[in-house]
Amino acid sequence: MVVGGFTNEVETVVIGSGPGGYVAAIRAAQLGQKVVIIEKESIGGVCLNVGCIPSKALIHVGQEYAKTKEKTSYGLTYGDSNLDFSEVQNWKNQDVVSKLTTGVETLLKKNKVTIVKGEAHFVSKDTIFVTPEDGLGEAYRFKDLILAVGGRPIALKSFPFSDDILDSSGLLNLNEIPKELAIIGGGYIGMELAMAYANLGSHVTVLEGLDRVLSNFESDLVKPVLLQAEKLGMTIITQAKASHFEKKKDGLHLFYQKDDKEEEILADKIAVLVGRRPNTDNLSIELSGIELDERGFIPVNEQMQTNQKHIYAIGDITKGPSLAHKASFDAKIAAEAISQVEGVANDYLVIPTVAYTQPEIATVGLTKVAATKEGIDTKLATFKFASNGRALSMENTSGFLRLVADKKDNRIIGAQMVGQGASELIAEITLAIENLMTAEDLTLTIHNHPSLSEMVMDASEILLGQGIHQ
Repeated sequence: MVVGGFTNEVETVVIGSGPGGYVAAIRAAQLGQKVVIIEKESIGGVCLNVGCIPSKALIHVGQEYAKTKEKTSYGLTYGDSNLDFSEVQNWKNQDVVSKLTTGVETLLKKNKVTIVKGEAHFVSKDTIFVTPEDGLGEAYRFKDLILAVGGRPIALKSFPFSDDILDSSGLLNLNEIPKELAIIGGGYIGMELAMAYANLGSHVTVLEGLDRVLSNFESDLVKPVLLQAEKLGMTIITQAKASHFEKKKDGLHLFYQKDDKEEEILADKIAVLVGRRPNTDNLSIELSGIELDERGFIPVNEQMQTNQKHIYAIGDITKGPSLAHKASFDAKIAAEAISQVEGVANDYLVIPTVAYTQPEIATVGLTKVAATKEGIDTKLATFKFASNGRALSMENTSGFLRLVADKKDNRIIGAQMVGQGASELIAEITLAIENLMTAEDLTLTIHNHPSLSEMVMDASEILLGQGIHQ
């Protein structure tokens, strides 16, 4: 089949260059495949350009700025501090985002991956057509293809995205800090950016339809975050449904329903952060023969194959958590499956989840409730940050670490934590669960002192009835 007069014959095509796509392309190239990667926007995808990375940069700046406004308990006070937000944005975009995206492009070229800029659409089960921003498009007939097109923010009908109504990308790229910021959605993205802007000086109001924010985490993990939100002067309104807004001379009037009454918030900007949807509706995917489920996700097997065995799907367009590290893991599985690496399968036991709030929340594996539902009798052990010497020396004593173990053999099956460095601490426990390690294994592993990681060892000792510092 010839499209536009000429068709390129290629081995492996990857559509999308985010943490799933670029990892898939590089791993496939390492395994000897000739790879073409197609990206319609910026190399690095949402995560590197307008998601994971820039949000953490803004969170960091906010926390550093907030420190200058408070006197410490150990006698340190700062002088007058000034925040130049244009410089913040320049640093975020040039020194953080640009360096990473340039690095990814360099890695792709180093591995001899051909980069094609443009928007891809299926023409048939083995051919796509790529349309660049300018110029004529080209067709590519492929042997294998990996779809890594990610997701996009869910829009609300009454709040169409604009200069006033922002998605996460818009909120990350404001030119100035809003005095009054309203955020619709109290999930982890909503709360991360709410706390970032509260630290930067905004008065932030969060509207959440459920009975509490961060509802995917256990309530005791969320309590320290809510205490910090109160200190930051944030307003959190739960069981509230945003209905519409009106733009007037004095700002944006956001109307919402709570307890059968209509209430109103005045804001300079409104951000809608209520989740994401898969980008499977703009690829002419019906021409590929790929099946979608009722929500637009692509069913895959343990090797990330779709019902079309030469087409693979990874990351946010498949079921499971929409997390960059899951997409990267999926990517390596798909690339190795194409190369017929023996025994390759997506057989991970757990995926860690982190909210980069203040303090951070991190979980992995089973909670006690989830384990009980699976018929597992559990043992729990909790260790507080306030009992850890390193946490005390850094004046970060809010929070705790909890281990969940199978009672019959002390095998670690889950962990939940909230506190300083939780996003780093969770990795050790993820490794323990994946390798079927027990509380004894963790206890017999010498942890450096003083360190936050000692809490893992301390909690393990408590599980065994050997707690020293409890």
